[in-house]
Amino acid sequence: MDKSVRLLRRAGIKSPRVDVDWLASDVFKYGRSELALHGHKMPTREQVDRMRKNINRRMDREPLQHILGISDFYGYEFRVSSAVLIPRPETETLVELALGFLQPLPSPVVFDLGTGSGCIAITLAKRCPGVKVIASDVSESALNQAKLNAETLDAIKQVEFREADGLAALAKGEQVDLIVSNPPYIPSGDIAGLQPEVRHYDPHLALDGGEDGLQFHRLLAADGQSRLKPGGQLMAEFGDGQESAIEGLFTQADWPSVGITNDLTGRPRIVIASAEQ
Repeated sequence: MDKSVRLLRRAGIKSPRVDVDWLASDVFKYGRSELALHGHKMPTREQVDRMRKNINRRMDREPLQHILGISDFYGYEFRVSSAVLIPRPETETLVELALGFLQPLPSPVVFDLGTGSGCIAITLAKRCPGVKVIASDVSESALNQAKLNAETLDAIKQVEFREADGLAALAKGEQVDLIVSNPPYIPSGDIAGLQPEVRHYDPHLALDGGEDGLQFHRLLAADGQSRLKPGGQLMAEFGDGQESAIEGLFTQADWPSVGITNDLTGRPRIVIASAEQ
């Protein structure tokens, strides 16, 4: 185990001990807190080979979540792959805000634009029993992953999946109470400088927000309000340093109310725009 930690540290992994513990827990089928209690047991050849293979994958900077096949989000385990963006902790703040808006409503309808793994849509369905969620993605592979997660987490009856690009997922005249999205917001020119786990393994469709990273926020600002019921809201994530530009986009598009909320690390992360009552 110590050798594996050293190998990952030399490969530039920021949390080598934690990663080794997760990989060992997956291979040996013990909880991470139980690993030390079973350290005296002789592993099988199959276990040794699998552990070595997984350490090599991590040394190649493949994300830990891809190796394990799962990612924790809001207390639920979501299956992930190279077809979807790995759920980020920052997005849990988006879910919290969405739940706070939805829970007083009797039978709310939500549109999750760019659902990816389905983490937002499915978590809202699990935590807000009366909600109906329309979850869209332009990627068929991502939608298949999201559907699998919805089935596994027993939310498939509340989530309708639609393959479409952006707001085209909603029919003409169709309106919802809430639009929620973690859209691509990395400027195209910045993608090459991202850490290898993101640059090589996250789908570029889920990262690339155009020249300045604001391509999808422009669409949401311009056309989102017409897709909301009176008093409805739009909530969307954005990247570091984009808050002033984002606020300007929605203000210029005549949204009655526009606010910026910080994530758990204290960084401006989410725009909340309200439609006319």
